[in-house]
Amino acid sequence: MNRILTPEVLINIIFIAMGIGICLMSILQVSSGIHIRLEVKKYFQVFFLLILIYISMHLSRMMLEGQAGLGAAIALRTVTFIEFVASGFMVYLLFLLILEIASPRKKTATILNICMFGLVAVQIIMLIVSQYTDLFYYFDEANFYHRSAGYGISNVVQIIMLVVNVFLLIKYRKNFNRSVASALWFYLIAPLLAIAFQFLISDVQFIILVTVIAAAYLCYVIVKEQTIRYEQQKEENTRLDAELSMATKIQAESLPSIFPAFPEREDFTIYASMNPAKEVGGDFYDFFLIDETHLGIVMADVSGKGVPAALFMMMSKILVQNFALLGKNPKDVLEAVNRQICIKNPGEMFVTVWFGSLDLVSGKLKAVNAGHEYPVFKKAGESFELVKDKHGLVIGAMETAKYKEYELQMDPGSKIFLYTDGVAEATNSEDEQFGTDRMVEAVRRCENGTPREILESVNDAVNAFVQDAPQFDDLTMLCLEYRGQKADLV
Repeated sequence: MNRILTPEVLINIIFIAMGIGICLMSILQVSSGIHIRLEVKKYFQVFFLLILIYISMHLSRMMLEGQAGLGAAIALRTVTFIEFVASGFMVYLLFLLILEIASPRKKTATILNICMFGLVAVQIIMLIVSQYTDLFYYFDEANFYHRSAGYGISNVVQIIMLVVNVFLLIKYRKNFNRSVASALWFYLIAPLLAIAFQFLISDVQFIILVTVIAAAYLCYVIVKEQTIRYEQQKEENTRLDAELSMATKIQAESLPSIFPAFPEREDFTIYASMNPAKEVGGDFYDFFLIDETHLGIVMADVSGKGVPAALFMMMSKILVQNFALLGKNPKDVLEAVNRQICIKNPGEMFVTVWFGSLDLVSGKLKAVNAGHEYPVFKKAGESFELVKDKHGLVIGAMETAKYKEYELQMDPGSKIFLYTDGVAEATNSEDEQFGTDRMVEAVRRCENGTPREILESVNDAVNAFVQDAPQFDDLTMLCLEYRGQKADLV
């Protein structure tokens, strides 16, 4: 006996076909969304796939009912079993979505998830039992589907899940966007209204089409929210990029960058450069006339990277220069700077500093090293050598730190090269560091050149070594050549 294609059956087939079409369009919409989070995309792809399976199995059952033969009987039982399993997982997936948005405490979420998944597992076990006991449904000799006396038990799982979902929506309502909450409520309530309406026209199954429409609307709302968030994030990123660009400009302009720096002076020449690893960096250099006969020179490296390091760098730079301009000795300058920084340093940041004061008349260079890299010094007529000076404690570590001052004699033709650890620690693609030895070699290759040519030589050597590997640290260098009052260059 075959199923008769009554008007009600034809309407049901049309409704199911429409539901399948809506599911396919929703899957395509989600899959093609370029602004949707990957997790959201995968969720709705699985969600609509389950709905599609559920609808397809229901349609297959309708078409197979009344077909004679063992094959039809086996196929009927298979598609019906899959239909019931898919319906359970549909409700479970909705629960996962609501749980994710509700964001209860981790322990609560874990317990709820285990319980809900356990309910789905119980339903599957009962469905397997039903294949042999006709617990939920059975098929007569003509292969027509009938509900059994225990059919109501099969809805218990969905009802419990529905109650939990409603509970989460109410309890955590403040965590839900209004439009998303409305779409979720519509998805929960619309099928119930369809069931109530179906009592009036029992042969037409509105619930399938209504469920699909509600699911498609929920998907549309969440995808729309994702797109709005993307656009807002894009605008925020644009704003931050503009602010970061301005910060980069401000930082660059805060460092001496016009060369020659003192075109009216013939007793010395100086050149410096900074190449930050990020838009803004923590390294800084500085040079300034303390008075007509003394030049202050600073090379420093702030812990950390990015905007926090840049702000700390600006504060440190200003403090060093201000205390130096008071005419203090280098050790007194760094001790004063250290005390000021330690007073207010909630981020517990620190900065390594090499600070020197050069007497432009005598060539005597007084210097202090607060945890910074060794300077590279060249006496007149000789080659560059590392000066392994005594390292004091970094600035910002301990308020009572004391520093030891030392002297270098710069005769006409003497040069000093200062740098941050980004030079020696520049790393290539094989995770090998450039190293101090290579740096000194690069300095020596151009030791008779101008300070600018020396820095360019080192920079070229670093670039040749690193090649395409990303820059992980700021690259900052400074070179000073002392010419003397009436210098004949050596």
